[in-house]
This record gives sequence, C-alpha cells and structure tokens, in this order.
Amino acid sequence: MNKRPYFCRMKNISSILFITMLTISACSVKTRNNQSTDSTANAGTPLVEKGLFAKMKIKDTIKAGDSVLLKFTVYNPADSAQQFCKWHTPFEPLMSKYLDVKSESGEEADYRGAMAKRIMPPPASSYIKVKGKDSLSANVDLLKAFAIIKPARYTITYNSQSMSGLRVTDSVSFVYKAK
Repeated sequence: MNKRPYFCRMKNISSILFITMLTISACSVKTRNNQSTDSTANAGTPLVEKGLFAKMKIKDTIKAGDSVLLKFTVYNPADSAQQFCKWHTPFEPLMSKYLDVKSESGEEADYRGAMAKRIMPPPASSYIKVKGKDSLSANVDLLKAFAIIKPARYTITYNSQSMSGLRVTDSVSFVYKAK
C-alpha cells in the first residue's frame, strides 16, 4: 500500500493536469494566430485554386427520343501538366454511376449501365494528363445508362470527385419534353 499521504498524491495529479491543460491551450492559441495571420496576408487577393476542375454542359431542352448528350470538360489552370483518374468520368465507357440524375420532384433516374469492380490503386494507364493552361472534353449519352423516361426538368450532379480527383462544383439541368 502507498504510504504517501492523500494530499501528496492529489498534488501530483493536479500538477500533471495543469501542465497538460497549459500545453493544450498553448497549441490552440498558436493555431488561432496562424489562421488570423494567413487570412490577413491574403486579404484583398482572391484565392486561385491550381488543381484540375471540370464543368458540365447540356442542352437546355431535349425532346424524347433524342440523345441526352452531356459535355464534360476538364480544365487545368496551372502552368504545368496535371493528371486525373479517368475512372468514373466520361473519358471511359460508362462503367459506373458517377452522375446523379434527378427530376425536379426529387425522383432519381434509375442507373442501368454497367458496374465495374476495380483493383486499387488505379494503374498508371488509368490516368490522363492535361497540359498546363489547357482543357480536355468528352461527351456521354446519358440514355445509354439512365432511365430518363418521364417528361420533366432533370438536374445532373457529378458524384465521383474522390475517385477521379476532379473538382466539379456546379450541376446542370435540362428539360426532357415529350415528342
């Protein structure tokens, strides 16, 4: 049994707790100071991202029976070449559900395309290089993989940013009209 009085043991615990709290609070203050310094250093200058990003385009109105062509363009704003994984993008045949297609009522169009299982990590042949200050485009007919049947306004959202590495911030919409 420990022969030290209860007061001495409590004093040691209190000292350890005090030092721990002091260390944690010092780290927190340093982080806060760095954040405020960074924000003041960048004040007045817009933040320009140099990573690859993509934009989608589609006709505003499409008649039933016509192709529902989506144009997917990858941009490289940097000075040097960058690459992205073509998996889950229109730069390969439809092999996964990398788009969400929803009607204005919130009903999702059924995906009827192929679903491929892949080995990870992607091999080197799965990457496409985009030269600095350049872009690449690919088209995909959504009717080859999605059951777009009912006349309605549909919104398309890209959902595979984590696989391809592409940043896509906008969605696109179109009206699907009966013949």
